[in-house]
Amino acid sequence: MGIGKHLAKGSPKPQLPDDGVLRFYTMRFCPFAHRVHLVLDAKKIPYHSIFINLHEKPEWLTEYSPLGKVPALQLVTAEGKPALIESLIIAEYLDELYPEPKLFPADPLKKAQDKILIERFNPVIAAMYKIFVNTEVSPGAITDISTGLDVFEKELRSRGSAFFGGDKPGMLDYMIWPWCERSEMIKYLLNNKYEMDKERFEKLLNWRDLMIEDEAVKCFYLDGETHAKFMKSRREGTPNYDMLVNPTKRQRTC
Repeated sequence: MGIGKHLAKGSPKPQLPDDGVLRFYTMRFCPFAHRVHLVLDAKKIPYHSIFINLHEKPEWLTEYSPLGKVPALQLVTAEGKPALIESLIIAEYLDELYPEPKLFPADPLKKAQDKILIERFNPVIAAMYKIFVNTEVSPGAITDISTGLDVFEKELRSRGSAFFGGDKPGMLDYMIWPWCERSEMIKYLLNNKYEMDKERFEKLLNWRDLMIEDEAVKCFYLDGETHAKFMKSRREGTPNYDMLVNPTKRQRTC
């Protein structure tokens, strides 16, 4: 996975080889795009990454993402070379098209239940963003995060496994991971005034440590301090998308 410069307004379309490899329009710090990176990397699917500056979007982005958002995945070998948008839609499509390793449960009921849990994680995301993007802590945000995570602690205990997917991460693990990774920035944004309760969230904290060692997670992992540095630039209205780009190295798109 390369760290290419984020293409902005006025940038020409990237010149990519006609090699049949998926083209993924992404942003390095976007958790929704992160979901798709995890699925692609877990399945070891080759892809070109085209990084997008979402503050000053290139004019041609809507050719692949009508809503001007990331993630967007162009299927270059399909008729018409269509592009898919929305992280959950892309993730499920990839799981069906590339069945190894299977990330959703094969049993339809268990798959449906995992999809419900992915939806139930949305209140946690909403509460986290109240802290991520605001310089003033929103009242009740920490409580809302903890209340939302209680659902997942209970679920992990009831499953009796290291991961929600069993002995290895599955789709549910990967779909909630981007925000669990980013939760580590809270202590930097709040000057070390927040730490997860080790007893209340014993299983989730163990899960977090195991997830960091997963090969797909390692491909795109950033520590909490780095996430916080980007978020602070976003708060200031000048998001530093290219803070990880090393100008002395030749940049790649995949």
